[in-house]
Amino acid sequence: MKEFELKQQGKIKRLTNKTFKFDDRIKDGWFSAVYFLKTKKIVEEHLADNVVTMQFFQKKNAVLCGTDEAIALLHTFADNPEDLEIYSLQDGDKVSPYESVLTVTGRYQDFGYLEGIVDGILGRRTSVATNVYEVVNAAGISGEQKPVIFMGDRDDHYTQQAGDGYAAYIGGSTAQATHAMNEWWGKQGIGTMPHALVQMFKGDIVKATQSYKETFPDDELIALVDYNNDVITDSLKVAREFKDELKGVRVDTSKNMVDKYFFRNQHLMGSFDPRGVNPQLIFALRKALDDEGFKHVKIVASGGFTEEKIKRFESLHVPIDMYGVGSNLLKMKIGFTGDNVLLNNEHEAKQGRKFSPNPRLEKVDYTSE
Repeated sequence: MKEFELKQQGKIKRLTNKTFKFDDRIKDGWFSAVYFLKTKKIVEEHLADNVVTMQFFQKKNAVLCGTDEAIALLHTFADNPEDLEIYSLQDGDKVSPYESVLTVTGRYQDFGYLEGIVDGILGRRTSVATNVYEVVNAAGISGEQKPVIFMGDRDDHYTQQAGDGYAAYIGGSTAQATHAMNEWWGKQGIGTMPHALVQMFKGDIVKATQSYKETFPDDELIALVDYNNDVITDSLKVAREFKDELKGVRVDTSKNMVDKYFFRNQHLMGSFDPRGVNPQLIFALRKALDDEGFKHVKIVASGGFTEEKIKRFESLHVPIDMYGVGSNLLKMKIGFTGDNVLLNNEHEAKQGRKFSPNPRLEKVDYTSE
């Protein structure tokens, strides 16, 4: 059983290195800024008995993520981790600007060199979780919550997928494109067909969909219909062929393309941008499917969707049933700062910073796992 399931069941309070599988070189300072390593050595030789409190915060309204990972890092690589006093919020907590989310008290030389890594963990995980949360909220403003598929596999280095997938889950996306994205929290990746499959059938969407159906008969059948830049024609082709077996069509029209539907209906042009996936195209697709009795076929839309674009579509009640979002969910817009704010339990911090007690913080018990 995954640690995440144990945490959900209340059997453990935090995820550990069994989930995160840290690089052992962290212990050698390989990923720490050199000035932290030099400070560690100086303190060991001159100020070994000093105890500091380090406090972590960021500057936006956000969905916090990365606390379990940061704590596991400290418990795994700090010297004498059992002596550290750690207080923290939980992954998924909503946080305010400058709110303390994590404090660590102990001898500087025991954990100080990990400061930058903790900042990076909290910054990336919270950025992704917050981005996803905002997009998921946007996909529900019409009154019906539309699922959001996290499709960020091609938008960053593959080694980030497990952590990004977990952060996306914390933000509200339970449908994700790769198995790795689901590694920390449980399920398997989902997906149907890429353009490459249609290409190998020379653009024949019916043959491509038939091959998918025969190879994966237990999957929900969802056809990718923009390969020939004629989504209504190709959607009707697969709907007529597979009838009730067809569960959905996915539209992924490039933002630089104008679907052939508009060239056949040029009287519609002039009052809107006809490129890419646009409301008028989706309204026309829904009507075409409904007119032929295919009201059960859902519409999945992907390609260039952002929080703002989804809000616009939802405010217009565009009949999209599920959104696929990729690169926009991975933008880093939240950075964390770790400050030493107490020295031997007395205020000592750089100008402009101070110890900010947060009654929401929970004491963290040490675990060696």
